[in-house]
Amino acid sequence: MKKAIELAPDSWMPGGKPDPLIHHQHGHVGKSVSRIDGPLKVKGAARFAAEFAPSNMTYAAVMFSTIAKGRIASIDTSAAVTAPGVILVMTHHNAPAMKPMPLFMTNARAAGGDNLPIMQDDRIHWNGQPIALLLAETQEQADHAKSLIRVSYEVESAITSFAAAKAQGTEPGMFMGEKMKVEIGDADAALAAAPHKVSATYRTPRHNHNAIEPHAATVAWDGDELRVHDASQAVAHTAWSLAQVFDIDEKLVHVTSPYVGGGFGSKCLWQHQVLGAAASRIAGRPVRIALSREGVYRVVGGRSLTEQHVAIGAQEDGRFTSIIHTGVTVMSRQNALPEPFIVATRSGYAADTFKLDVEVAYMDMLANTFMRAPGEAVGTFALECAIDELAVELAMDPIELRIRNEPDKDPTQGTPFSSRHIVEAYRAGAERFGWNRRTLPGARREGEWLIGIGCATGTYPYYRMPGGAVRITLAQDGRARVAVAAHEMGMGMSTVNTQIAAERLGLALDEVSVEYGDSTLPGVILAGGSQQTAAIGAAVIAAQRLLVTELLKLAGNDSPLAGLSADEVGGLDGGLAKLDEQDRHESYVSILSRAGRNEVTVEAQAPMPMELQHWSMHSYSAIFSEVRVNVVTGETRVSRVLGSFDCGRILNHKTAASQFRGGIIMGLGLALMEETQFDERNGRIMNASLSDYHVPAHLDVPPIEIIWTDIPDPHTPMGAHGVGEIGITGTGAAVANAVFNATGKRIRDLPLTLDKLM
Repeated sequence: MKKAIELAPDSWMPGGKPDPLIHHQHGHVGKSVSRIDGPLKVKGAARFAAEFAPSNMTYAAVMFSTIAKGRIASIDTSAAVTAPGVILVMTHHNAPAMKPMPLFMTNARAAGGDNLPIMQDDRIHWNGQPIALLLAETQEQADHAKSLIRVSYEVESAITSFAAAKAQGTEPGMFMGEKMKVEIGDADAALAAAPHKVSATYRTPRHNHNAIEPHAATVAWDGDELRVHDASQAVAHTAWSLAQVFDIDEKLVHVTSPYVGGGFGSKCLWQHQVLGAAASRIAGRPVRIALSREGVYRVVGGRSLTEQHVAIGAQEDGRFTSIIHTGVTVMSRQNALPEPFIVATRSGYAADTFKLDVEVAYMDMLANTFMRAPGEAVGTFALECAIDELAVELAMDPIELRIRNEPDKDPTQGTPFSSRHIVEAYRAGAERFGWNRRTLPGARREGEWLIGIGCATGTYPYYRMPGGAVRITLAQDGRARVAVAAHEMGMGMSTVNTQIAAERLGLALDEVSVEYGDSTLPGVILAGGSQQTAAIGAAVIAAQRLLVTELLKLAGNDSPLAGLSADEVGGLDGGLAKLDEQDRHESYVSILSRAGRNEVTVEAQAPMPMELQHWSMHSYSAIFSEVRVNVVTGETRVSRVLGSFDCGRILNHKTAASQFRGGIIMGLGLALMEETQFDERNGRIMNASLSDYHVPAHLDVPPIEIIWTDIPDPHTPMGAHGVGEIGITGTGAAVANAVFNATGKRIRDLPLTLDKLM
């Protein structure tokens, strides 16, 4: 008989023992398991938000403003109202009373992308703001009727250029309730005194979200009850926020999101869901509102531009005396997310002095939002390129320079690292990639192609947000159901949590099912910050301990487990067993049958994430890139990438590798092609389509090799750190550094398009 799993519900807390899942028993955790939802998606049986079809459904089309600031002087809807199939034309003249969306990051339950009044007045706040919504019997009829509306505006002066925004003055940036400013010692003086130094400005552009599934919702009212099938990564937050908008009890709002075709930070609450619900209430019929690709650009925020200054001073041996990372990003006054580009710098390297600061300039534009690794994705580009430049100044190997400045504790917070093995990741990655074959800049050429290699460090914080809760139901046949208001956006959430629950309960994978994507289920969990698995896993551990306690009560004195406490018992072979005496075992079927119970249900909340108060906690990556640059055209091709990751215990090798690769591919887009073309004359996004906004296609993506340390962190649930966002961090810099190694030309302005290399 296998040994029962050792159980300690709070073992990841400071001073506790390593979590028992680190020492796996059944082998579910730490194994390659294919995604459970994969077959449904391949067969087309997984229904997404725009695939629900209630009876008597109507179709929505949204009209967007074409000015950045001002008011609607007139809006003529007469032709649209009488167009074939039209059921409703909604403008600010007839929209129902609605409160602004509670703004994300200003309340633990809020999900709103902005806090503006939605179709409540004639004011225009950005170019692309929804100004009319049409409902018709078909999508084609709604789209046609929209084209018949005529609008005139009174235009007001708007701030639509970065230069004008900066000229107005900047304000301190706030992220997660804190100012993004750190000063330790006199960094300017240390830089001036340093024998070796670099100082440069790096720029990154706007980026737009382009998930394979555009944003959509199917909305219906039943009396005062609102039902929303949404493409969401925050079902519980969305339900609460919609209740605030329509001034109804949260219990009357039911949000489901069983499948999401990519989120990356964008699929929270935007104006289209609110407008769909408002139109449905007026029309008394269900509404499907599916944004076009252009509509996503007009209504859904993305990553904001940055202008970053990085200066590093070093001693003769390469040790840093000063790190300065400051700069400006832009945002609207209707949101709460400046791009926090210094986050990675706060914990990346040791230095004698630090000066870190993010300032914000304001523009009249669509509210920006989270986009995969907000801050880190673009901040590591600047920091890691500057370190590469310093390595050239010192004539030192870039990896050796990084290792020489490896901190023994968090350099700005002073807290110990819970787990940090980036040096091991670098050593393993360099050997596997063939780093020792690196040449001097511009020295390697094959025909028209210059070839270079580069590296960069990536880092992303470990988060475990409060609100994790699950319900476990154990049936008389020994099968278990886990219910949690979580989200499956293609990253394998349902699969890895099936593994975690099966491991804790001592069941086979096919004996556990996970119900998710529904606001009526337990938990207030956001699929963001690479923390959803940690939040759910901690709750599963708490619920399993509670289940053991209930089962021991049901087992009674006739059980082999009689007299044992919950701390002495673990899940094993479809039942419970004494930890150090495996023969004292009783199956779940036996316990429930003897107790005359069809099932037993427990619900538990995860303990507060106290580990974050005691440790500096992060995922790490060492990214290696090889590029080819054409000397005639300036075209850049990435020929291979290796990512060497240190993310604690890898819970599912297959889904984690997929997440790492996906992040790297998104990082290739950031490095080489992604850029939102923003017309600074009128604040309009010009390339609002996948024809003009370029993302990596199959031929742009080279072979990507993934390795990892797989060293568990004893201070986290399951020993794991997040893997969803670490892949993109460092990738932009690794490509840029490889381009320098190939050409000898340093590009500090993303994307690395051929015109900058000609």
